[in-house]
Amino acid sequence: MYTLLTKDPSSQARAGVLHTRRGLIETPIFMPVGTQATVKAVSPDELYTLGASIILGNTYHLHVRPGEGLIKDLGGLHNFMQWNRSILTDSGGFQVFSLARLRKITEEGVHFQNHLDGTPTFISPEVSMQIQHDLGSDIVMAFDECPPYPCSHEAMSTSLERTLRWAKRSRAWWDAQPIGSSQERHPLLFGIVQGGSHDDLRKYSAEALVDIGFDGYAVGGVSVGEPEPEMMQAVDASTPYLPDNKPRYAMGLGTPPQMVEMVARGIDMFDCVLPTRLARNGTAFSEQGTLHLKNAPYARDTRPIEEGCTCPACQKFTRAYIRHLVKAEEILGLRLISLHNLHFYLNVMRRTRQSILDGRFHQFRKDFVSGYATREESFAASS
Repeated sequence: MYTLLTKDPSSQARAGVLHTRRGLIETPIFMPVGTQATVKAVSPDELYTLGASIILGNTYHLHVRPGEGLIKDLGGLHNFMQWNRSILTDSGGFQVFSLARLRKITEEGVHFQNHLDGTPTFISPEVSMQIQHDLGSDIVMAFDECPPYPCSHEAMSTSLERTLRWAKRSRAWWDAQPIGSSQERHPLLFGIVQGGSHDDLRKYSAEALVDIGFDGYAVGGVSVGEPEPEMMQAVDASTPYLPDNKPRYAMGLGTPPQMVEMVARGIDMFDCVLPTRLARNGTAFSEQGTLHLKNAPYARDTRPIEEGCTCPACQKFTRAYIRHLVKAEEILGLRLISLHNLHFYLNVMRRTRQSILDGRFHQFRKDFVSGYATREESFAASS
């Protein structure tokens, strides 16, 4: 269930509360990515300290290794990784895109040669739902096809029709499951809007999914190589057709200013691997953009990564020390930057939410986005 608290009068931004069977999630929210039952280099206790209320797991990767059967036998994904807050699992649909060379799509589902050892692996809507059920997910994603960019209108339309048929099968599988006790009620099931850069297909997809009926809706097929304006347009073409009383999730993105801009377009939930991925390359996020801490100017820099930051790294350590750790390939270096980056992302969403509640989102958006380096400048610093 989703409770809408307030909307910003100058945009589509909104603040709300998402109710899952493991507690309340205040939105807008950033969700750290724990692909293989771990957020890389960060412990669950550290995630609690950072204030994370929900993380992601990856259906395909956990199915391939160690297997949902083993995880179920060991008490489910929460017990397996010692995380007692909410978990959202994707459906495996993104791997239909990212592992294109290793899969074949049929009406029934997708046949993979798994990326570890080439073993035949099959995922259909029903198999995806069963995997996520066995993992014990709190938010489950319907199985979909994520087409590449660019994609013609004809090819996208064909793909979308199949995704909608798969969405109906995903819904039907969950509807056939026993409800159980109030303590063990159904997880939330989200549908995924596709349609690429074609506005009419986005509208059609959103309306069709609403007709099927889901607990929330994701905007998928974004951040798959398209220019940023097209990414924003895909959201603009989707959210007007989604109900106000259901959460909206933009999958797999983005940079901090992209998230703020998508909040302005009515998005409530985000996930992204950038905070931990860039940390492993020595790159930290700040209010002004990214800092590439391997660079020589930081060798004698006694400031924290960011002045005023309350993360564990900034409270104790200097840029000079963290640079030394990164250059020396010490694990602590990437851990400290990962903690900082996750704190930064989570805090951006907390501040965004508060600005909506306080009626000052318009100014917050203007100040934050204009003060942050452009996407090109930011990423150039990390290359």
